[in-house]
Amino acid sequence: MGKRLIQPGSFFDPNQGDVAFTVIGVVSDFHFQSLHEPIAPLFLQHNRVFQGNNPLLAARVQMAHNQSFIQEAQKHWSTFAPDQPFHYSSLDANLDNLYANEKRTQLIFGIFAFLAVFIACIGLLGLSTYMTYQRTKEIGIRKVLGATVLSITNLLAQDFLKLVLIAIVLATPVSWYLMDRWLADFAYRIELQWWMFVLAGVLAAGIAFLTISFQSVKAALMNPVKSLRSE
Repeated sequence: MGKRLIQPGSFFDPNQGDVAFTVIGVVSDFHFQSLHEPIAPLFLQHNRVFQGNNPLLAARVQMAHNQSFIQEAQKHWSTFAPDQPFHYSSLDANLDNLYANEKRTQLIFGIFAFLAVFIACIGLLGLSTYMTYQRTKEIGIRKVLGATVLSITNLLAQDFLKLVLIAIVLATPVSWYLMDRWLADFAYRIELQWWMFVLAGVLAAGIAFLTISFQSVKAALMNPVKSLRSE
């Protein structure tokens, strides 16, 4: 049995009645459910025959002999319990099933996050192209007056980065609230740290800057004679 055996209101509550058992060992508490649930009282009973609603037989098998063991177990099962269907599962598969919803959610959010970033980059690229075209003459004049490629790139990018900064400020509290609500479903959870949101903001600003810089550097490298002549 586990150390956390007696718990008020549980099957093992001594106030619920007299139940006699012979204890042959005590193990440390461990997780036998998903991390959504706290560690609960555990009682393992050994029976020489199957009885109860959910009889189980557990075996440790090396992965190399997994298939042969299943075939052998199925043959013996059909001999001793021909009227009962043979079902089996591995511990790894059972653990994976405990977090199937989380894995599905992770996949869905990953796909939509990628699409959102891709669409945002396409929009920023189109908008920066349009704004650069509108300021072609200004860029040419600045280059004639001695402006560097870096200064022109910063000039064109700063307006977009201001919008990205505003978006980060608005999205941070919403993200924190949603993440905190999702983590509340777990009995054991991490604490949200400020640096997580700072890192996400820096990555978002970096992606936006790289997207905008592509067109900004292209415009800054253009021959000012051509840009002024086109006007």
